[in-house]
Amino acid sequence: MRPCYPVIDGHCDVLYKMYERSEIDFFDLHTAELDASYARLREGGVKLQFFAIFLPERIRSPRFDHYLEYAALFHERIASDPRMLCVKTRADLEAVWSGSRVGALLTLEGADALQDNPVYLRTLRELGVRMIGVTWNYGNWAADGVLEPRQGGFTRRGKKLIQDCNAMGILLDASHLSTRAFWDLAETSDRPFAATHSNAAAICGHPRNLDDEQLRELIRRDGRIGVTFVPWFVQDGGNADIDGILRHVEHICALGGERQLVFGSDFDGIDRWVAGMEHAGCYAQLADALSKRYDDELVRRMLAGNWYEYLYRYLPLT
Repeated sequence: MRPCYPVIDGHCDVLYKMYERSEIDFFDLHTAELDASYARLREGGVKLQFFAIFLPERIRSPRFDHYLEYAALFHERIASDPRMLCVKTRADLEAVWSGSRVGALLTLEGADALQDNPVYLRTLRELGVRMIGVTWNYGNWAADGVLEPRQGGFTRRGKKLIQDCNAMGILLDASHLSTRAFWDLAETSDRPFAATHSNAAAICGHPRNLDDEQLRELIRRDGRIGVTFVPWFVQDGGNADIDGILRHVEHICALGGERQLVFGSDFDGIDRWVAGMEHAGCYAQLADALSKRYDDELVRRMLAGNWYEYLYRYLPLT
């Protein structure tokens, strides 16, 4: 099945796999090691892929050097290839949209090693980081994650990080935040934020999913809600298929989120897959399923247009 719609995907963990296993080649046409390899992105019609810096749990004392290693890996082994374009600015986004290269946008998942250091934050911006998820599942100096037992919000220093990101043009990601931290972010941020890979808790009650009040806040703020393909976020028990993804889509649309709904696969961050969505090349199957329920304009919005409008509005000019 040939893709007929362009796609923007808001989250993958390709860098994590490549960091853990240096022999993996993103551009190897025959590799089965990556869900979101170059070949599979092209097969699925992905025009722009977000690539997360995510440190493995075995690194118990994260250092800023670890972020630099990931950034070097991203630029040297992915973004420097002429088939790719690192998206840092609005002009880069336009070039990807109108051209033949695949866009790559660098993000950070877990700000543990930033340690309230504005030089570190500015360095990441210079290296191309354009979105930050402040926590993974647990707490750090800035905020609590969704699985942190104390379920706190943002610290004073964490709220300063939100303000600094707003000032520098770095977008913020609410996926993985505790409920209280989500609302602290909503109260503190001057700019709409995203949840790049979280589903609707009303459909599947996993703690990483968002309740209707949170979804309505993202819709009200004109942020973005990234429906994800993590099987246990799609359906209780994890035995999920594309129809399960569509139930989350339908629920978010019923709340009024047609213009805020996007996708964030979490490919290469999972070891089980939604049936029919095993890798990035399967996006054409999702597009086909969406087109049976929604008109062409809305399908295009969900798969790429809503992400594009958000990024065009908030990516820096330079």
